[in-house]
Amino acid sequence: MRCVGRREIWITVNFVVCFLLYSMVTPLFVSAGDEDILEMDLANLMDVQITSAGRKSQVLSDVPAAVYVINREKIFESGATTIAEALRLVPGLQVARINANRWAISSRGFNGTFSNKLLVQIDGRSVYTPSYSGVYWDLQHVLLEDVDRIEVIRGPGATLWGANAVNGIINVITLPASDTQGGLVSLGTGTHEKLMAGARVGTKLNTDTYARFYAMGNDRDSFVKASDGSDGNDGWKNGQAGFRIDGDKGIRHAWTLQGDIFRVESEQDVTLPFFPYNDNILWTM
Repeated sequence: MRCVGRREIWITVNFVVCFLLYSMVTPLFVSAGDEDILEMDLANLMDVQITSAGRKSQVLSDVPAAVYVINREKIFESGATTIAEALRLVPGLQVARINANRWAISSRGFNGTFSNKLLVQIDGRSVYTPSYSGVYWDLQHVLLEDVDRIEVIRGPGATLWGANAVNGIINVITLPASDTQGGLVSLGTGTHEKLMAGARVGTKLNTDTYARFYAMGNDRDSFVKASDGSDGNDGWKNGQAGFRIDGDKGIRHAWTLQGDIFRVESEQDVTLPFFPYNDNILWTM
């Protein structure tokens, strides 16, 4: 004969209560759209379209490359406020934040401030700097609410995209203007992100032409040095505005016109190696 202790009875009661609460509460949070997703089979879930691998629309499962797609839902759930932060979601991609306004992002190792040979595009347009074939990540700003997906290919793609795509390709793809009609205003603040603001308005110009206009700005505070707790002198501010106009009269007559203007102010400490390699000379820019 086995005696049941109080602890086992308590665990059993807790389990039964939690199960009943879960059964009662779960239907309240499942919408019709969620039920459709839950009923989809694996084949439909894998039917994700990408364009960066072969410069044409392809199903993700059919692409013979290491491809990862960050969709809008993943960006929203991550809480990322910049493209660089969103790239932390990609497995196999080395993403490191050096200070408040500098990032080191690379694929296939050898990560550093001036990592190059990684092609970064926004809507198919390269954003690398010719000075070292790399990317100044503090200059790359997109209203994240307008991003459709970020396609990342970890591996060589120079055959299709040129010499700068030796180590991989990152393509940030925004929504067409027809999908961003109406108005949008976003505001945010925090201990480090002192101000995050964005506004966008979309309109229909004629039967086949849509447009959107946006403006955004950010004010980020400096980090604190771990050595002595002093100011890191690495705060940064940016302001940006732009537009996108899409015309669609079929596959052969589709066109896009985009334009952006921005201003970025980034603080930085510069140590000059003088007399010889004296680290006491410090300039703040």
